[in-house]
Amino acid sequence: MRCVIARFPFDLIKSEVEQSMSGITPEPVTNVSVTIGRQVYPVMQVGEVITRQNRRDFTVTEMRRALIRLGFTCHDTPPVAPVRAPLAGEDALGW
Repeated sequence: MRCVIARFPFDLIKSEVEQSMSGITPEPVTNVSVTIGRQVYPVMQVGEVITRQNRRDFTVTEMRRALIRLGFTCHDTPPVAPVRAPLAGEDALGW
């Protein structure tokens, strides 16, 4: 898919983005994030890796739009981890 990020054209392919992000440790998510495989990355971290540009050169909106068009799921806030239900005989505190 051809897209323009920070006034530069890029031909991005979903599998290539996944490959580029494999092995990269996600930074703490504080704002808009994207799920790639089983990891949740800040959108700006992904943008920096796949475009090789400084984060100041593009916006969250540009990257979010491109990642959504590629088929990734973006989150406005960090996704919440599921809470384990208490087992039989346990109260809510796990005692």
